[in-house]
Amino acid sequence: MRVAQLRRETKETDVEVTLDLDGHGAHDVQTPLPFLTHMVEQLAKHGLFDLTVRARGDVEIDGHHVTEDLGFVLGQCIATALGDRAGIRRYGWALLPMDEARVAVTIDLGGRPFFVWEAALPKAKIGAFDVELAEVFFEAIARGARCNLHVVKERGDNLHHLVEVTFKAFARALEAATRLDPRVGGVPSTKGTLTS
Repeated sequence: MRVAQLRRETKETDVEVTLDLDGHGAHDVQTPLPFLTHMVEQLAKHGLFDLTVRARGDVEIDGHHVTEDLGFVLGQCIATALGDRAGIRRYGWALLPMDEARVAVTIDLGGRPFFVWEAALPKAKIGAFDVELAEVFFEAIARGARCNLHVVKERGDNLHHLVEVTFKAFARALEAATRLDPRVGGVPSTKGTLTS
């Protein structure tokens, strides 16, 4: 079973995540930022992961700490659930539209964290959520999961559409990369490991 449950508790946040990579999209997500909650639900639904999230934090200051810590813990859960990463496809990508917006996400679960964000968005809010925190969330996932993650905005103007399609594209790319393939013998790397 590729399941992980992790908790991170600091003076700024308290985040607990349970992730089942082989789920069916069931989710129970609670964060203090409604738009962030809605976006994390997209990950479960479109990645077909079962996901439970309990996140609290000092949003009276701003949403940065809880958003970053949630991304980091979710990334750590991905890494933990994958174990030695044997049998996975390793690479995943998705190019998705949402009305006028189109975003590409590519992932390599090769054990080396690197993050590229070519999706410049203006400083603005969607509800109580600072749009710039989308980049913070995905960078934290890349660190936690020890993956190479590229996000590229191809087109679009509506901020809600751009952020939402980014979460959906990430979900689809991650589902593809974590999928077990019976043709993969052991770890998909000539060096024999993806965890260091």
